[in-house]
Amino acid sequence: MTIYRARVLDTPDDPFTGGELRAHDDAGIAVEAGTIVDRGDFRAVADRRPDADVVDLRDGVLLPGMIDTHVHYPQVRAIGGLGMPLLDWLDQCALPEECRLADAEYARSVAHEFLTGLTAAGTTTALVFGSHFADAVDALFTEADRVGVRVTAGLVTSDRNLPAPLLSTPERSYDEGRKLAERWHGHRRLRYAVTPRFSYSTSPAMLESGASLAEDVPGLWFTSHINENPAEIAAVIDQFPGSTNYLDTYHRHGLIHERSVLAHNAHPTDAELSLMASAGAAVAHCPTSNSALASGSFPLRRHLEHGVAVALGTDVGAGSGFSLFKEGLQAYFMQQLLQGDGVPLTAAHLLHLATRAGAKALGMDDVGDLSLGRQFDAILVRPTAGHPLDVGLRHADSTDNALAKIFSLATPADVARVWIGGDEIAS
Repeated sequence: MTIYRARVLDTPDDPFTGGELRAHDDAGIAVEAGTIVDRGDFRAVADRRPDADVVDLRDGVLLPGMIDTHVHYPQVRAIGGLGMPLLDWLDQCALPEECRLADAEYARSVAHEFLTGLTAAGTTTALVFGSHFADAVDALFTEADRVGVRVTAGLVTSDRNLPAPLLSTPERSYDEGRKLAERWHGHRRLRYAVTPRFSYSTSPAMLESGASLAEDVPGLWFTSHINENPAEIAAVIDQFPGSTNYLDTYHRHGLIHERSVLAHNAHPTDAELSLMASAGAAVAHCPTSNSALASGSFPLRRHLEHGVAVALGTDVGAGSGFSLFKEGLQAYFMQQLLQGDGVPLTAAHLLHLATRAGAKALGMDDVGDLSLGRQFDAILVRPTAGHPLDVGLRHADSTDNALAKIFSLATPADVARVWIGGDEIAS
């Protein structure tokens, strides 16, 4: 058994519904077999467990592991394509790179880079948009299993409106997806998600293929994009003349339920929000991507008023990296700019969106904060001495202010240590 002695911040109770930041300046967290079995004042925990090893982490701040609910594995090398709207960016930046993952060796290299990027940023759990190529998805799962990250991912499916190498058929997508799901779903920390790229690139038959896979392999997740860009929305409605809105293109195939996470949703209708809430589906808010592609400002207030669960995603290729600290800060900026329609976010809101909200969106009750019974998924933020974050933390006038400084200033370089299920991940 190990007791971690640290300054600890987490949000077990939702700040959007009255919860507050939980802070312990000198906490003891006892961990046995990867699970938190005791928590409280360090001296009290140490007295109750005198034989435990003690790891002193008071030179930093201990937070729950970050949870990314939308991140693209094939786009690590596509980061930085600025100045284009969504469909142009896809054609010029993302899709040419995604075609290269047809080469299995190339895909293995990208998978290594991707998992390195996640863990370096303090991300311990992620809903990952996979690849259009089955061997590349297998490479992703293999690397995630080796590193130990909690990953939900799947084969990306499309049969129209994309470059030919990225297109498949409903039959082949089902067969490849089933083999991947049967190999990886439920294996250690891994799960499988049915993943049509978006309705713009998938026919009704392809969506039905994904629904059939989800029916035949119990417990699979569903993820895709929705309502990201006005031009995209118009194109989808044109291609699905029987659907009154974007969400219906998925819902009519039985793909919207409590294991569904939809990315972006910058332009939802009230009817879509009501259906998401009643179905228990969640939304991955990707603020840097929405800003970089000028997709729109996320209507967080409307989501909350309808009761739709929201968490954070980095997106990566269209975003600006793997850091959920940066995503939280950008979410704050965008809500500030909405002038009356935005939600005034505090540092506690940002931590919740980056941790416990993601766990809830992904149906993981054993991660997301550092409470008794949770898995010890944690990160130590320890800035370099004399750097701005170090100075800021030493002069913070409150716990809330210290957390605000972390979201304002922290980068992956400030994430000194990472644990998943009690296992420390090598940097």
